[in-house]
Amino acid sequence: MHTNESAENYLETILILSESRPVVRSVDIASELNFKKSSVSVAMKKLRESNHITVTPEGFIYLTEIGKEVADRIYERHKLLSSWLEQLGVSPEVAVADACRIEHVISAESFEAIKKHFL
Repeated sequence: MHTNESAENYLETILILSESRPVVRSVDIASELNFKKSSVSVAMKKLRESNHITVTPEGFIYLTEIGKEVADRIYERHKLLSSWLEQLGVSPEVAVADACRIEHVISAESFEAIKKHFL
């Protein structure tokens, strides 16, 4: 299933937040990304409709199996690409920013080749 960069960023953020807190809410995502709560609310509705997340009546957000697969894929790319760029001498701030852009556009084939070479 194809997702756009915005959806991938939201799913990745939900994954990261869920690793450090018992529940994730829209307000947590808005705070983390420095977005308006209304923007996050619209995005969560789309992710819910596309079966990437579930939202409890209390407003707790959970990744579905599909959502977790996308989030895991993007987060793996982010971690490996930022680490690789840092090892090449790129500053941590630039490496993270560039990895955020690259992780969404790199093909699976190219990423697997980098991963194989890197690891």
